[in-house]
Amino acid sequence: MKDYIDIFKVYLLDEKKSSGNTVESYIRDINQLVTYCASKNILDMAQFTNSEFKTYLEYLSVLGKSEATKTRIIASVRCFYRFLNSKGISKSNPVDGIKVKKAQKKLPGVLDANEIVLLLAQPNSADYKSIRDKAMLELLYATGIKVSELIDLKVNDINLGIGIIHLKSDKKERIIPLYPAAVKSVADYLVNVRPAIVLDEGEDRLFTNMTGQHMSRQGFWKIIKHYAEMAGIKKDITPHTLRHSFAAHLLENGAKLSDIKEMLGHSDISSTQIYAQLMKSKYTAAYSKFHPLAK
Repeated sequence: MKDYIDIFKVYLLDEKKSSGNTVESYIRDINQLVTYCASKNILDMAQFTNSEFKTYLEYLSVLGKSEATKTRIIASVRCFYRFLNSKGISKSNPVDGIKVKKAQKKLPGVLDANEIVLLLAQPNSADYKSIRDKAMLELLYATGIKVSELIDLKVNDINLGIGIIHLKSDKKERIIPLYPAAVKSVADYLVNVRPAIVLDEGEDRLFTNMTGQHMSRQGFWKIIKHYAEMAGIKKDITPHTLRHSFAAHLLENGAKLSDIKEMLGHSDISSTQIYAQLMKSKYTAAYSKFHPLAK
């Protein structure tokens, strides 16, 4: 089965063009299922049955796994067995007909405007690293792009003369404007820092680590956590925090949900509507707290 999982990983990356995080989650879910099957002496996973998978879901419930986690695992296993079916390795899919309760989407955590100002002020531009870090933070909040998109951004994807970034993928193109402070920070980095740390002329990524190598998502997560601690921000920071804050602040200040959808690169408006729910929750809480007759 290990060989099939390795081939499945290549299929996800090369044919389905799945993101690195998606591939990592799918492979982790499948490996955990393989471990479970081995513990139950289920040796031929090509013959894994619908009934056996239901038992596996019950086992996950006993472990305290959430409905959202089980939904993700179902998606992982369904995709894996469809792959096995296409290769003639298995003739059935143990996930067919199985559903779990729809998990309520957790509202994203965001920083308020004052916290954003504090966070962006932390890199003091006193050295190469802080100039680079400030440019990355400003660009992320200015555009709402994903961290994975930020660290893969190419030098030619940004046009500081007209203040935009241009993102291209197999599915769509996005042009996102930059506010002046972000343009200034990125220009400072491009002129004064990048030539000093990126010595490989063939490296076309806009941002790298301080040795000129590819920066990892985890590497950037450590950067943002560091500056959040310096700013005294107590909220839990994730790699998506600035993306969520970008969307929430645009909506709060009157931007159309459809425009935010395009800038975020969402394929469906339903993915963007979570920010409308966030605003509704915020205003409901404020109303309950401050309206004299709401108590």
